[in-house]
Amino acid sequence: MPAERILLVDDEQEFLRPLSKRLVMRGFRVSTAECGAEALALLDHESFGAVVLDLVMPDMDGLETLRQIMQKNPSQQVILLTGKGTGVHESEALKLGALDFLRKPVDMDVLVERLKTNNLQKLKQRILRRVAVNLKKSGFDAAPYVRDLVPMEQFCQFYAFYGLTHHHPLYFAFSNSGLAGSYFLGKCIVEHSLVYKSDVRGDELKTKGQVYAVDGMQIPLHKDEMIHIIDSYLIKALVHNYSHDPENLETFTIRNTIALPYANIHGAPMEGCFLGPFATVDLTAVHDCVVGEYAYVQTKELAHATVPAGLVWIKSGDVFEFKYQHDPKLLAKYISMPPGEQPKGLFMDFEEERQDAFQPCFDQVCLAHELDVPTWSALSPYAVAKGECALGENVIVCQRAYLENAKLGRGANAQEHCSIIDSELQGLNITAHGGILINCRMGEKVFVAFNSFLRGLKEAPLKVGSGCMVMPHTIIDLEEPLEIPQRHVVWGFIRNKADLAGHSIAIEKLRAVQGQVSMGAMTFTGDGEALVSAFEHRIEHILEANGAYFDGEKGLGHAQKNQAMSFNTIQPYAEGPFKGLYPTIEIRPIEP
Repeated sequence: MPAERILLVDDEQEFLRPLSKRLVMRGFRVSTAECGAEALALLDHESFGAVVLDLVMPDMDGLETLRQIMQKNPSQQVILLTGKGTGVHESEALKLGALDFLRKPVDMDVLVERLKTNNLQKLKQRILRRVAVNLKKSGFDAAPYVRDLVPMEQFCQFYAFYGLTHHHPLYFAFSNSGLAGSYFLGKCIVEHSLVYKSDVRGDELKTKGQVYAVDGMQIPLHKDEMIHIIDSYLIKALVHNYSHDPENLETFTIRNTIALPYANIHGAPMEGCFLGPFATVDLTAVHDCVVGEYAYVQTKELAHATVPAGLVWIKSGDVFEFKYQHDPKLLAKYISMPPGEQPKGLFMDFEEERQDAFQPCFDQVCLAHELDVPTWSALSPYAVAKGECALGENVIVCQRAYLENAKLGRGANAQEHCSIIDSELQGLNITAHGGILINCRMGEKVFVAFNSFLRGLKEAPLKVGSGCMVMPHTIIDLEEPLEIPQRHVVWGFIRNKADLAGHSIAIEKLRAVQGQVSMGAMTFTGDGEALVSAFEHRIEHILEANGAYFDGEKGLGHAQKNQAMSFNTIQPYAEGPFKGLYPTIEIRPIEP
């Protein structure tokens, strides 16, 4: 049912009367006021489900009226209308507590939808205000980036689901949240949050009694680690725990945080942060930071920082530091984030063009693929496999991965949000979250890190030699044939052989560095052996965890464990003031 009563406030009778009649026809009970003072007087004596308030009025404008309404009743739901307002007015209104800021002439369908989903809007506004408090010192205003990013009705059109296996811990609790299209595996609590099309993976959570080593100290865990998402808005974002934060061993927390489309939160507890589209925060505890579009951060800890768009930054204390800055003009072709507009660029186009291919996966609870899957491999029912695809043994293809004419050799993987198109992976390959391969021929044990984009040509595919490491957020978009020699590290922006020469180094040469090396926009300082060893250790950890080395008895990993996974769905309220929100749910394992 719509909100019981609506208060319309506008000094123009020619607008007030017809809007009132149209809302009455839609089932609302409507009262009107012609100025801010009259509205405040009515609110002193009567209760309204929502107030629809004009911005420009004589004597007391909409912002001042809103300020006084919020002082009296911070929970009052208010939508501002304007024919002349600016982005500054919009940001101020949202900070003061307005649910939304709509422009005249107002679209009745949009207004009615906002009123019907008023509690969902209120939750979104609550999150925006909390993020604003955390980012106040930075002066960054998140509101324009998220206002129209996801229509609220989208939260009503998806079912959330979670995976269940006897190999993984189980405990889920959701309250006052929207969970559209989520995937949960492991222990997780979500409170007062909007988790849109997101993956929340807790399959590597620490467990009670496990000993965590840090700075020579051995710290046992008192209880199982838990993912806790509070007051956050995560949009198509991946959350993967594997946290290395020694100060909060039992809790992996995401609080007061907004993450835009295709951002990765990987082993990165965070509080009061904003992540731009295709940004990645990896194995880093982050506090009150703004991470720009397509930036990658792995620095162990980061506080009160603004990371510019396109910066790739890896730092391990005083041991080593790797930095590369993408050219902003070149990067804008692939992804940009204008305030008040949708994220745009080739990356967004690529992802959105393939959204329809995933629809059949979500039309059914558990889609059965026609592709032949070997005994010890796993292909998620929420992945897409088109054309001529082939999987070897011990392969894992994760949820929302996209395969088209793809061949994955033994022990290879395609992690969440990956796309592998017209490409062949020889074996033991890692294509990390968000990686895209098009017309590629990959040798054995090639590591392609987060959100890297590798596009060869149909007539001249990109060839990558065995043992290569493609650094996070690398763009290889060829204009001529290219072959990367074995055991090289590559980074940055590469279109041709000349670019490759300035954006690559042999692994053994990097391993021997002690001091500083600069190549164009890349600077490495410190111990090259430490950097190479850290990557090699991580590659082995991923392969082992995924079951790439499973021999039928030893080396059991995710590829084998995920075969016995069942999926369970939960749905939101379909109508009424809680439309799009989920009831409070607690899911526990069976007690022995």
